[in-house]
Amino acid sequence: CSSDLFSPQYGGATWSWAKFVDLVKHVWPVVAIATFGGLAYNMRVMRGNLLDTLNAQYVETAKAKGLTGSAVVMRHAVPNALHPLVMYQGVVLPYMLTGEIETAIIFALPTVGPAIVGSMAVGDVYVTATFMMVLSATLIVGNIIADMLLVLLDPRVRQFGEG
Repeated sequence: CSSDLFSPQYGGATWSWAKFVDLVKHVWPVVAIATFGGLAYNMRVMRGNLLDTLNAQYVETAKAKGLTGSAVVMRHAVPNALHPLVMYQGVVLPYMLTGEIETAIIFALPTVGPAIVGSMAVGDVYVTATFMMVLSATLIVGNIIADMLLVLLDPRVRQFGEG
């Protein structure tokens, strides 16, 4: 990967299809690392939750009523197995930012990551504190979004506050 997001001939050029294709050629390893690193953990958590949920009594009752296997999984098991995964996504948002810093340093990308690490190395308290405030804000916003998604996905959570 080059130390820039574009090849030299596209650096100052206006946007075109060729420039977009060049950007994709330079960025795909970064996107792959950011995507597949978190995806493996999410798949493992979902698999464990789904296996636990499939052994619950309400799933056995749905099977006994004659629902097909896919209907049991999609209507009863998956919505209940999503709770921990959705809540984890609210916490993972700041990790994505810190992961971007590491990835940007490894691939020598001209993003904010190397600047933040450089400011920490020289003891620039203001930039470091600002970055920590941004991380804290993303943690709060991520948890609020996760709570709102959980209310949309599970009617029981929605009804809890009404009674």
